[in-house]
Amino acid sequence: MIEGGFFVTALVYLAAAVCAVPLAARFGLGSVLGYLLAGVAIGPFGLGLVGEEGQDVMHFAEFGVVMMLFLVGLELDPTVLWRLRIPILGLGGLQLAATAVVLGGGAWTLGIAPRESVALGLILALSSTAIVLQTLEERGLSKTQAGESSFSVLLFQDIAVIFILALLPLLASHPAHGHGEAGHGSSWVEGLPAWAQTAAVLGAVFSIVLFGRFGIRPAFRYVARTGLRELFVAAALLLIVGVTLLMTRVGLSPALGTFVAGVVLSNSEYRHELESDIEPFKGLLLGLFFIAVGSAIDFGLIGQAPATMAGLVLGLMTAKALVLWGLGWLFGMGFDQRLLFALALAQGGEFAFVLFSFSVSNGVVSTELASRLIAVVALTMAATPVVLAGFQRLLLPRVGTRERADRPFDSIDEDAPVIIAGFGRFGQIVARLLETQDIPITVLEYDSDQIDLLRKFGRHAFYGDATRLDLLESAGAKKAKLLVVAVDRPQKALEIVQVARRHFAHLQVVARARERSDAYDLIDAGAHHVVRETFGSALDAGVQVLEGLGIRRYRAHRLARAFARHDERFLREVAATRHEVEDFFSMIRKRRAEVERTLKADLGRPGSHLDAAWDVQTLRAEMGSSSGGESPVEPATSTGGPSPTSAGQGRTAPSGRDR
Repeated sequence: MIEGGFFVTALVYLAAAVCAVPLAARFGLGSVLGYLLAGVAIGPFGLGLVGEEGQDVMHFAEFGVVMMLFLVGLELDPTVLWRLRIPILGLGGLQLAATAVVLGGGAWTLGIAPRESVALGLILALSSTAIVLQTLEERGLSKTQAGESSFSVLLFQDIAVIFILALLPLLASHPAHGHGEAGHGSSWVEGLPAWAQTAAVLGAVFSIVLFGRFGIRPAFRYVARTGLRELFVAAALLLIVGVTLLMTRVGLSPALGTFVAGVVLSNSEYRHELESDIEPFKGLLLGLFFIAVGSAIDFGLIGQAPATMAGLVLGLMTAKALVLWGLGWLFGMGFDQRLLFALALAQGGEFAFVLFSFSVSNGVVSTELASRLIAVVALTMAATPVVLAGFQRLLLPRVGTRERADRPFDSIDEDAPVIIAGFGRFGQIVARLLETQDIPITVLEYDSDQIDLLRKFGRHAFYGDATRLDLLESAGAKKAKLLVVAVDRPQKALEIVQVARRHFAHLQVVARARERSDAYDLIDAGAHHVVRETFGSALDAGVQVLEGLGIRRYRAHRLARAFARHDERFLREVAATRHEVEDFFSMIRKRRAEVERTLKADLGRPGSHLDAAWDVQTLRAEMGSSSGGESPVEPATSTGGPSPTSAGQGRTAPSGRDR
């Protein structure tokens, strides 16, 4: 093991990750296996760069699993969680019970004592939440039927750990080796009667739900008003650390507590911001966890009896896969989904490291057997990414489809076809128009006070800065069709357009511009449509002035539409050439004069039949009711100008073949 303190150790872990993960990804093995291989390389049986401190790193890295469950909770609407109650309780409960019976019975037939066999069955029935969810997400399988069922089983297992910890001391058959620790610190409920411990546990969960419902939003709103992103990140980490500490002090699983907190906040306007802020920490800590698992594999013990260890690894994964296959058939999964479900959960879980340590300390399992089985669990965890990679590449194309017909996760708002960034006076008009056609939208707003006001009116908006790539991704930009940039700060609007066009080429971008110069910048940035916030209203005002001067309604609107068309073309010509022309202002004057001459030439014939047609009463007076002319119809509208019907008069007008 190398010397040099914290910074040298950090350098070793980071260098191992940076070197190993890209190589694993290059060969299609996924980041999880890359981290595991990095741990093996720097561990005691590789280069020997890390050693005794690996266990301390493991405790620290478990926080990544906690963060992952918090993010999973954020993605689950409570109504979706309620729909999953049958898979969670039914499928999860049956999996744990059936697998524990099969594995415990197998241990008993191999000559292990009954009590010890029961403990082994319960511990080995658990699967790895971190490896399964991360691997399924990387391979795009998390929203398949098997992926959702795997999540349900893993969630039930995380809950069951609490009861397993309570049951294990009752199975003691060996001399105890210490006091053991199920968590990270002493418990507040030790020594209390059973009813008091139950009350404390229920009170802790209830306090998380209560604070999440009524305390989090005011707290985050207060933090958001500072405008400091780092402070928001600190508040998010404070929330997770606080929930983790509370759960460990009452003897509950920290992952379960943070999952509950995430579910409570899943409808919060701060959801996307929390996801974006926590994601980098989650990924880094999970990577550290996987490296620690790889470095903890005892290859010396494996080398003493390689055939026995290989048989235990194969036997464990086969037994669990067969049980899972049967449950998949019982719950109506297709062939391909049953196979994926069985392979995904066939490994041991990260809680086995804690539970085996706890069992040894309490005299439940012998030290030698626990050490051997910890190595087996680590090997099954390392094998899972390889197995799933082989399934996706070799078996999935041959045995069926990836997705099921009805996927509740696909109905969440991140899949809306339109994202609106900015929900002030401009963005709200766009949203109301879309709502008249039942078009789903995802709204991002950076002003927490505005969000609070919108919620009082029944509006749903998410807090977040749309200039951030990770936030746009979590809001569904990869699947959306159109992005409306409606923020009122020109520089912020420009940054959003630049990020969107750089990373989401398929998105049509409609951007709001305050001034003409802002419109030039937005066009340069790649916005497909630029709407100047005062142009339309000023054009309407001009129409009203023309009508007030006695010019007929149709002629005024026709002039406005033509003016809008020419000005739009003029705007884009100037935007494309303004940096190349020596005398910019001279060019502006020349182009404006050209537009005026064109409009005068095209529309300078007063008193035409079409002009009279806009005013229905005048038309009737001039043509008479017996006229054989064509029936008046709605004029065609053109892009860039107001429709003749915008005056709200409900009148008809003749054909718009007037160019």
